[in-house]
Amino acid sequence: MKSYVIAIKDLPESMQCAKRCKASVEGVGGLQCDFYPAITPRNTDIYQKCKDEGIDIKGFKEMYSRTDNCIAAFLSHFSLWQLALESSQPTLILEHDAVAINNINSTMPFDKCITISKPSYGQYNTPNFFGQNSLQQKPYFGGAHGYIVNSKGAGELIKQARVNAMPTDIFLNITTFPWLQEHYPWKIEVKDSFTTIQKIEGCVAKHNYGETYGIL
Repeated sequence: MKSYVIAIKDLPESMQCAKRCKASVEGVGGLQCDFYPAITPRNTDIYQKCKDEGIDIKGFKEMYSRTDNCIAAFLSHFSLWQLALESSQPTLILEHDAVAINNINSTMPFDKCITISKPSYGQYNTPNFFGQNSLQQKPYFGGAHGYIVNSKGAGELIKQARVNAMPTDIFLNITTFPWLQEHYPWKIEVKDSFTTIQKIEGCVAKHNYGETYGIL
């Protein structure tokens, strides 16, 4: 299994978190983990890239996130789906504030795409099963901070992104992708103290939100 943590290379706070993520995945998780340079509005013409990739961006206009940053974050995931599409191995995609809390089975069986992460915001359901099953936590991923995708799943995600893209976690929903799965007990959780994407309206539901939470 390939494992990547998305890291904003020119943001010290992101790199500090990403190093923690990498260490936890390689230690507790038991997998080798590589940094993946995040796409940001500072290093990429995100609107041109969306045009080049044929990505529909109307779904990014919502009240909880800063539009440019949200599009850039989606493009980081999209770029990793493109890698996964060409890979013979499943790909674990992590965001910088993710931390491994359990061993991650490199041969975990799943169909196309599976979250192994505890939701990081809002109300959610705790699965009533152990192992792999259909998505239970929410009708969508409760954060895109730790999930596994294979070549078949990546192809379908890429295809849909060219029809109706939106913030990554909401994009990964069972209405569009009824085959999404979840593993429980969860292997990944978020330890976040700042955001580079959300506005204040998108932070208040975060489980780790507090007075010192930063909006960078």
